[in-house]
Amino acid sequence: MKRITLFASGSGSNAENIIRYFRNSNELEFPFVISNRSDAFVHERAKQLNIPSHTFKKSDFENGEVLNFLKDNNIDFIVLAGFLLKIPGNLLEAYPDRIVNIHPALLPKFGGKGMYGSHVHEAVVASGEKESGITIHYVNENYDEGQVIFQAKCAVLAGDSADDVAAKVHDLEYEHFPRVIGEIVSRI
Repeated sequence: MKRITLFASGSGSNAENIIRYFRNSNELEFPFVISNRSDAFVHERAKQLNIPSHTFKKSDFENGEVLNFLKDNNIDFIVLAGFLLKIPGNLLEAYPDRIVNIHPALLPKFGGKGMYGSHVHEAVVASGEKESGITIHYVNENYDEGQVIFQAKCAVLAGDSADDVAAKVHDLEYEHFPRVIGEIVSRI
């Protein structure tokens, strides 16, 4: 049984979708959720799913406290599901090619520091792009620059607002992220 933890900074809708998808899995388990914000709604979602959640300060990620917590709990893999902190070197070294993220655009476009959530969708619409989508990628030392694992596309129509694009992208996240996680983890 592979032990996976989800890192989330906000609402946690992707985290909930992933946990529900694997609820009856004999191969993957999610012993807890980690956040960098005590007020993140992901804690409420985790509680409703009967999964413990923990909050760590930014410094805890950097000083090794989170790494020690993960090792003490035999975590095999990390999934970022709306997690906004940059992953420090100590976690990257301990989990090479075992940390994945989902980005709400087709990288390398619309990635990097500050490009998350509605900021991404607003930039896509403002640029006049004809398509957007999701990118699932390994995490490295730079925001949104890790090796791409999977992309899925959706059309951006002339009258689409950023909210319209966000809804299409969110549907792609729900459809593909859990499945791709399962494929990746089955290979480790």
